[in-house]
Amino acid sequence: MTPPESSPGDIPSEATGGASSKGLLAGRRGLVVGVANKRSLAWGIARRAHEEGAELAFTFQGDALERRVRPLAESVGSTVVEPLDVTDDDQLDAVFAGLRERWGHLDFLVHSVAYANREDLLGRTIDTSRSGFVTALDISCYSLIALARAAEPLMTDGGSIIAMTYYGATKATPNYNVMGIAKAALEASIRYLAVDLGPKNIRVHGISAGPVRTLAASGVSGMRGMLKVMPERAPLQRNITVDDVGATAAYLLSDLSAGTTGGIHFVDAGFNITAMRHPDRGTTSG
Repeated sequence: MTPPESSPGDIPSEATGGASSKGLLAGRRGLVVGVANKRSLAWGIARRAHEEGAELAFTFQGDALERRVRPLAESVGSTVVEPLDVTDDDQLDAVFAGLRERWGHLDFLVHSVAYANREDLLGRTIDTSRSGFVTALDISCYSLIALARAAEPLMTDGGSIIAMTYYGATKATPNYNVMGIAKAALEASIRYLAVDLGPKNIRVHGISAGPVRTLAASGVSGMRGMLKVMPERAPLQRNITVDDVGATAAYLLSDLSAGTTGGIHFVDAGFNITAMRHPDRGTTSG
């Protein structure tokens, strides 16, 4: 299974044709894993990468997602759209073999994949099943290690890998349960992968996005309440957008972040730095 992570609101889906020759990522080639639809965080990242000049490849899982992903890929001039179940090593090997044959090298990888059984996101974390725990950790965390290992031989001139995470990795979050544990493992993996791959000038980053209405988030009870609390407590007094995430990703995928690796970069309007809502500020809607 390769359930993707996606995001709120409609993103303009204009066909913009070829990639820009003057952007931050001009001449770069990257694989984006986890696009579900035009609201996906992964699609927001892909769209911004395309605007900055990148050539992109995409993956999908199953016929339903292919029908959504393929038109999006075509809208940014991509002809590389391959099936991938991140729990299937043969499919994973086939994707990277295809990239090697088509491109010869890879400059960046975007990992936006997370999944837990719905029953393991309800009730108490202590009641998580063994099989549910394994499923969540395999898809949401180990998949990054497997993808990074497959990408490493293609990143012959260095590269950048980014993975999507969430504040529930470091603070107990209602109804996040085993996914918070999986994201904590993902963030630890980012640090260890950064150490492993640093000698080859391959940088590894995490983006911790604030809560947004996504396909993945649809399985988290209480999302409406989280979206209400964000602008009440966050210093910027608003919810984030997919464009905020895309802009941060463009920086992390480009040479502007050449001296940065192993970190978790919060895109949450500053929510993570606060302990409570400021008592002297009124509430706003974001």
